[in-house]
Amino acid sequence: MLRKLGFLTIGLFDERDPRRGHESALEIIELGERLGLDSAWLRHRHLQFGISSPVAVLAAATQRTSRIELGTAVTPLAWENPLRLAEDLATVDLLSGGRLNPGVSVGPPMQFEHVKDALYPDTDEDFSYARVERLLRCVRGEPVTAFRGTVGFEEFSDRVQPHSPGLASRLWYGGGSLRSAEWAGEHGMNFLTSSVVKAEGPEEDFERIQLSHIRAFRDRHPAGRVSQGLVVIPTDSATAGQAARYRDYAAKRLPRTATPQGPARLMFAPDIVGSSAEIAERLHEHAAFREIDEVAFALPFTFEHDDYVQILTDMATHLGPALGWRPAAA
Repeated sequence: MLRKLGFLTIGLFDERDPRRGHESALEIIELGERLGLDSAWLRHRHLQFGISSPVAVLAAATQRTSRIELGTAVTPLAWENPLRLAEDLATVDLLSGGRLNPGVSVGPPMQFEHVKDALYPDTDEDFSYARVERLLRCVRGEPVTAFRGTVGFEEFSDRVQPHSPGLASRLWYGGGSLRSAEWAGEHGMNFLTSSVVKAEGPEEDFERIQLSHIRAFRDRHPAGRVSQGLVVIPTDSATAGQAARYRDYAAKRLPRTATPQGPARLMFAPDIVGSSAEIAERLHEHAAFREIDEVAFALPFTFEHDDYVQILTDMATHLGPALGWRPAAA
């Protein structure tokens, strides 16, 4: 039985009118709350035409919603100073009343060789798990300086301010490798698994690889939350034109799911398009889906606002119930 049903969006915008795209993302989050969905997640896109500052957008969302959980999936920490990010996350969490679910990941920034001089011209940064550990210490309220006291009329704290109790328990790690799943569990984080995993051994079946990650995480952190983020597109109330576009979108992306892609041997899950009954049948056969009770289905990147309204509405009114989910109370 599916306990939590959420969605993920990239928040695309037109470079000539970026406000419209950001407003669209906020309107979709508001719709998600009205439909009783449990969570809304934003994905970072740096130097692209998608939301580059999800934490700022979620701050606005806290003032336009009252119940739905708000998350990032994920914030690439290579672009962030962990202490400064901890300040922003705590601030937004307090504004939300404790609804923030920050998801993070590590690794070098995309196109790092081209952006290094603008991002880190004078330093050699550590993009390992140690960067997440720095964030964890800051969010948990551990000291970040040896000084605490008063200078003149100003008082200084030795830990990040504001401090938001409970936020640390809602930190997520987004990973596609076995080691990332293990690491997240060992460090008491929650685990985000998506439609991309790494084929690190002879196994080349997406579902079995993802299942191994979920089990490895739970072996190390039985109480931790796991959320699955597949691309799922219900067509119950779609027009004929919408349904045709959705199927064409999925068909164009299907070839990459056949074998591991690139040096990292990435495996991609097929997009699932069809009626809610058809999707539910496919998901119930999905080895990894059968072991989770929380999802954040990803909205396709290039669709229109009206498409997202239709997809979310069908998720809440048809697909969710077919998976045993019930909408949250207003």
